[in-house]
Amino acid sequence: METKIVSSVAIVLFITSLMASPHSSQSASPNGSSAFSFADNFDIMWSEEHFKTSPDGQIWYLSLDKETGCGFQTKQRYRFGWFSMKLKLVGGDSAGVVTAYYMCSDTGAGPERDELDFEFLGNRTGEPYLIQTNVYRSGVGNREMRHMLWFDPTEEFHTYSILWNSHQIIYLSISHHVFDEMADRFFVDQVPIRVYKNSDKPNKFFPNEKPMYLFSSIWNADDWATRGGLEKTNWTRSPFVSSYKDFKADGCQWEDPYPACVSTTTEHWWDQYEAWHLTDAQKKDFAWVQRNLVIYDYCKDSKRFEKLPEECGLSPWD
Repeated sequence: METKIVSSVAIVLFITSLMASPHSSQSASPNGSSAFSFADNFDIMWSEEHFKTSPDGQIWYLSLDKETGCGFQTKQRYRFGWFSMKLKLVGGDSAGVVTAYYMCSDTGAGPERDELDFEFLGNRTGEPYLIQTNVYRSGVGNREMRHMLWFDPTEEFHTYSILWNSHQIIYLSISHHVFDEMADRFFVDQVPIRVYKNSDKPNKFFPNEKPMYLFSSIWNADDWATRGGLEKTNWTRSPFVSSYKDFKADGCQWEDPYPACVSTTTEHWWDQYEAWHLTDAQKKDFAWVQRNLVIYDYCKDSKRFEKLPEECGLSPWD
């Protein structure tokens, strides 16, 4: 889960005024996905005293102080599907704080793990949050991208989703009440911020063989998370609290030795043709994200990689 970008990477710490925001997307949606209760579907990984729920049990709170953070994981594993969670991130001065929402084939940082990451990197008051995404295959990561957001993720809950099948992985940020200055209207969008394609040839970069748990955690990463570790966590503002609700999954739940629903049957919407590629509307949104919000892409870092990784030659538009 922890990733460190080498010093040659320039991280932008300010946001400019954008002239447009994403177009409304009519894309494949998780019809039939179900919301799960925490108690029935998750276990606390560590520090249960740093975990709380709302009185009705529908909102979950993870806190970080100087002593420790907290994390939870699903009881079950999945291989392919749609996975979605609403998060509200730590507000105010959150430098050094990382809220992670990710899938992983191992309950620890196993050396052969597969992993799909959302990492939300805190910042000083007034500076924008950054999203870092990463992909691991058999323990090898180094596939970071970083994005700015077109909304404040600390003011209200926003939905973050992963679509995973044999053809592609899409990271989506679904922002409610996204204002389009050009069109003077609001949207409820499913905006792809990253597309990670598979090849039709055997490879070592696409994680499609191991079932994964879903996790979330909050932890201190002030050795690297904010301006490469220059900004340290202000512990006088602790505890830092991230909030969660409405976890939904529509996927292939793993059953040993091999579940019937694994992505080869095309019986599920997340494994049908429309989910193998971006729709035309998604392409418009993705192009907007590429123009305005990407601040680091490992596939464009020739200083870091003498030879770019193999998957960098695959087009997300195909």
